[in-house]
Amino acid sequence: MPRTEYTENHRRDFMKTLAKQTLGVSFAGSVASSGLLGESQAASGTPQGKAKHVIYLFMDGAMTHLDTFDPKVGVEEAGETKPIQTRVPGMQFGDRFPKLAYLAGAIAAVRSLSTETGAHDKGKYLMRTSYKQINSIQHPAMGAWMVSETGRLNQELPGNYVIGNGNRHPGAGFLEPSLAPVPIANASAGLENTSLPKYLPPELFDRRLLLASRFDEPFQKQRNNRRVEAYNQLYMEARRLMGSEHLKIFDIKEEPQNVRDAYGNNQLGQACLLARRLVQGGARFVEVNYGGWDMHQDIYGRLDQKAGELDNALGNLMRDLHANGLLDETLLVLTTEFGRKPNINVNAGRDHHPGAFSSLLMGAGIKGGQVYGASDKRGFSVEKDHVSIAEFNTTIAAAAGLPYNEERFAPNGRPFKIGGGSDPIEALLA
Repeated sequence: MPRTEYTENHRRDFMKTLAKQTLGVSFAGSVASSGLLGESQAASGTPQGKAKHVIYLFMDGAMTHLDTFDPKVGVEEAGETKPIQTRVPGMQFGDRFPKLAYLAGAIAAVRSLSTETGAHDKGKYLMRTSYKQINSIQHPAMGAWMVSETGRLNQELPGNYVIGNGNRHPGAGFLEPSLAPVPIANASAGLENTSLPKYLPPELFDRRLLLASRFDEPFQKQRNNRRVEAYNQLYMEARRLMGSEHLKIFDIKEEPQNVRDAYGNNQLGQACLLARRLVQGGARFVEVNYGGWDMHQDIYGRLDQKAGELDNALGNLMRDLHANGLLDETLLVLTTEFGRKPNINVNAGRDHHPGAFSSLLMGAGIKGGQVYGASDKRGFSVEKDHVSIAEFNTTIAAAAGLPYNEERFAPNGRPFKIGGGSDPIEALLA
């Protein structure tokens, strides 16, 4: 093929083939969309906020606010959910959350969020990036911003992860591809494909890496492309991590069985346990994606399991972080893309509702034991202290010490701000 036809797409395909076939390793999962393990280009200074780490629990599918953390009473829209009193006077949760009700003194419940869309993909993109999804540019998610601005705490490991379904995640957006989250599809399996095949001795593997580097050197000099460099960083870091003692961090089987059981032997429980291990290992940002909340039918036939798993997993995560001395430096976020309608539909479910929904903030940088904002008595619209997506995300950024009021520029010269350019909610910040 003539050199003039050797486009970046060919380069990308070539590198994927080397990684997965010629080199006998497929370390990074969804490498096709971005380089996932490169070095942060940012300064590694200590954040001015209190949170050195963020664990971001995303309830994919639109978690019902009326049946979780904004229960109603005396109206038909309350459904089958009954409020229970938390340990904070006047603060009530739905009756499927007894563990979180007990821990409410450390929780700030935000009940006055609303968003601009009732479409899942657009809502998830907006919540993760603070900006509307457009064709001309992809915006960074909060994890990429955090690693970009604060650097890694552990230079031997990536700083940004997504556990669970990472499909259509905005990743690093217009930032360096190396800042995108490392995908871990199954917490119980950990980080997969990190050992050499038996037929390939380490010496031969290193020789192939060297050969590939030499073969590709003319292309790199000609292109000098940041995405190309991100791929190179991916392979070098993958090689360094293979066989490293740091891989133990990804193996939840290193935990005592009673600890694993306490979190819950389910997708969310084990993901929260892995998130704690990653934070212990120096991760800056860990998103846990937990789907199944799109309950258009039979909501009360499905809610007990989902809510029970969430109550148990998050409750144990809070206790475990506290016991390990990490809660004071870790911000926990529980959120979703929008709420669900107050009225129960003909299929015994609740439909999409962007007009009002709830989220929780806990841990470092947050003043717990409070409810901020309120929806009306039916849970249909915001009645008090409305919170936009940008205000919510700017509050997260402020708690993590990120420079939310400074402009950062995309490659096309357009200015953006971390969190969306709003002011943080001071009442929520410690």
